[in-house]
Amino acid sequence: MIGRMLLVGFPNENINENSEIVRQIKSYELGGVILFDRFYSDRNKTKNISSPKQLQELTSKLKSFSTKPLLISVDQEGGKVARLKPAYGFSVTPSAKQISTLHVKEAKAIYNAQAQMLKESGINCDFAPVVDLAVNPKNIVIYGLERSYGSDSKEVVKYAKIFMDSLDSESIFSVLKHFPGHGSSLSDSHKGFVDISDTWSEIELEPYIELIKSNDVSMIMTAHVFNSQLDSKYPATLSYKVNTELLREKLGYKGIIISDDLQMNAISEHYSLEERVTLAINSGVDILLFGNQLAIQDIDELVEVILAQIKNGAISQKRVSDSNKRIEELHKKRKKL
Repeated sequence: MIGRMLLVGFPNENINENSEIVRQIKSYELGGVILFDRFYSDRNKTKNISSPKQLQELTSKLKSFSTKPLLISVDQEGGKVARLKPAYGFSVTPSAKQISTLHVKEAKAIYNAQAQMLKESGINCDFAPVVDLAVNPKNIVIYGLERSYGSDSKEVVKYAKIFMDSLDSESIFSVLKHFPGHGSSLSDSHKGFVDISDTWSEIELEPYIELIKSNDVSMIMTAHVFNSQLDSKYPATLSYKVNTELLREKLGYKGIIISDDLQMNAISEHYSLEERVTLAINSGVDILLFGNQLAIQDIDELVEVILAQIKNGAISQKRVSDSNKRIEELHKKRKKL
């Protein structure tokens, strides 16, 4: 049950029955994996993606080694955030900002083609679309990288919905990000603490409110942003007030909450592994993401730490059961399509 709540990165472009990730998938019935094209510390070194054929073989093997449905995920937004790059033989997808200038029909055609490419590659979960609002021109991680559809939440919802529908048509889960809004931030949570208390406004919740109402949202990624307007103590990823009281209870969201990478410096510099997993799970997070890009996390140790916290009562068994039920529902929903 702990394993089902983990989505992890691993360092191979080819695997076999002796690979460490295969042992972990079998031992813990891991919930999923995340694939990257390059290592974070060495951009010249291939990690998991080098060509369409290689990626098909890798994803096919990953599925074959798993007895339970496995999320095979990737960050494929388009533009600068794309793991399936033209340089490796994949087709190009424009950034969200570029898409927002196009007619709806053109946007649909582009996103349909991308969804087809992901499906052919064996990917069944895309960490996209970004529904952060482009409200701060000084924002380097969203605005600067053209990852937002704009500052108007109606426009953001319109194009995000096209993206989600395209993925859905190929039985790929979409993941809205980054709740409760990263668009007003001034810094990058990969690198350190991000405080949006003075820049964030409730308008940043609008895309989530609209999309949740439409009943199409299966997964939402929570952000490593600190916002004293919502929680005076914890960043969103670790906040019960944000993930349970706001997202689940106030906004009525019933799907999966996945953390942003729990190895990002915004979190790892301030909280121990034990604190990170305990606070995240207790806050209402269903799937913990460890990308193994910014650091290397031993998965056996991770499982043991969570197990110890359950045994000593710091994490309730009910929380783990609730998340497992949601994960099961997610895959059942996909089977029905």
